[in-house]
Amino acid sequence: MNKNMNIMIVDDEMIVRESLLHWFKKAGHKIDTAASGFEALEKLERVPFDVLFVDIKMPGMNGIELLERVKEGYPDTIVVIITAYGSIDTAVKAMKLGATDYLLKPFKPDQLTLVLEKLAHQRRVHSEFQYLKGRLEEITRFENIIGQSSEIKKVFELIPQVAISDSSVLILGETGTGKELVAKAIHAKSPRSKGPFIAMNCGAMPDTLLESELFGHQKGSFTGATHNRKGFLEVVSGGTLFLDEIGEISPKMQVDLLRVLEEKKITRIGDREPINVDFRLISATKRDIEREVAEGRFREDFYYRINIITIHVPPLRRRKDDIPLLVDHFLEKYSRETAKKVDHIPSSTMRLLTTYDWPGNVRELENTVERAVVLAPENGVLTQDLFPHEILNHSSVSLGRLKLNGNGASLKDLVLEFERNLIVTALKKTEWNQKRAASLLKVNPTTLNEKLKRLNIDIP
Repeated sequence: MNKNMNIMIVDDEMIVRESLLHWFKKAGHKIDTAASGFEALEKLERVPFDVLFVDIKMPGMNGIELLERVKEGYPDTIVVIITAYGSIDTAVKAMKLGATDYLLKPFKPDQLTLVLEKLAHQRRVHSEFQYLKGRLEEITRFENIIGQSSEIKKVFELIPQVAISDSSVLILGETGTGKELVAKAIHAKSPRSKGPFIAMNCGAMPDTLLESELFGHQKGSFTGATHNRKGFLEVVSGGTLFLDEIGEISPKMQVDLLRVLEEKKITRIGDREPINVDFRLISATKRDIEREVAEGRFREDFYYRINIITIHVPPLRRRKDDIPLLVDHFLEKYSRETAKKVDHIPSSTMRLLTTYDWPGNVRELENTVERAVVLAPENGVLTQDLFPHEILNHSSVSLGRLKLNGNGASLKDLVLEFERNLIVTALKKTEWNQKRAASLLKVNPTTLNEKLKRLNIDIP
């Protein structure tokens, strides 16, 4: 068995704690003890444990209650129940609730050896399962787009459908939602996957530079053009061009790109000879592009040319079920990159992260986890003090958005937001059964149905 295994003995009898502590230490394991269930939970918040040996009969919080709390907050922690001979029925109940094994008092050395061998086998099997699960996720994952919420599943379903065609795609979503990852996934699943994928941020460069980058130029065509240069529209031939923040380009550039999309030809700056190009265009923007068109800031003909297929990438606040998966992914990624063994996050910290709205979306979450890993002690856990104050100080009902100057959220908005969250929580608890959710909320089913329509809540 792994000599680095962390074991905690939870028993109100000192003699039991001491005897097990000495035996396990002799076997080479890291040992801690707790005299109550409450003390055990406090220690679990700070340090990850592989195995807990828990006495069933303890004052305050008995072993069954502690087992349920551990399985809820730390599902990977193995629990072995300690019981007297006359309490075998209770031990069997504990096994049904998730305990791995039980020990009868008084202990014999060969019993402990047998239990440890069994735990070692289970741990090996679990490790192998996690490895295979990780490999499967690598195979099926869309370019590191991680999630299982209904919102992101809609995107997953669209990607292979969109990939097989050559039509232009417009990806809409807030900053940091992963629009470029969606574009890469479409390219990877498309017949053009063996061709180049080139990404450009249109909002990061002036119009003249953007024109040169896209179309290329001939030597001497302008000051600084010391040699002939191919543009990205030429280099990407056979592949996919991703233009991020396309809502930022000028009307002139919109006209030039519209002509390229229609004629499949370009002309380098300073040249007269047209060049055939073959590429697929995927664009993205955080702007409300339909409003831009309606208000005359974006050409309608160009909009319809780049918007054959639309994909909406949801903000993180609308897919909070995915936050634990994303946190685990980033935790593993940055623990590996920093060569730190930071592989545990307490349930209280995870609750904090899942209630925050993440205005910067997945990118903000990734940066936050990276920062926490860098600041965390070696072999430590991601405790709340490692996260920025704006996350620590936020309110679950966003009261900070209520401002006296009138620019924040109104009381009505906050009440509606709270009501919506309450209804969605009830629906999830009842597996989206409206009648049961109405009963849980103590409202008439007709009233709940009206609220669903008014608050624009979709039932899966």
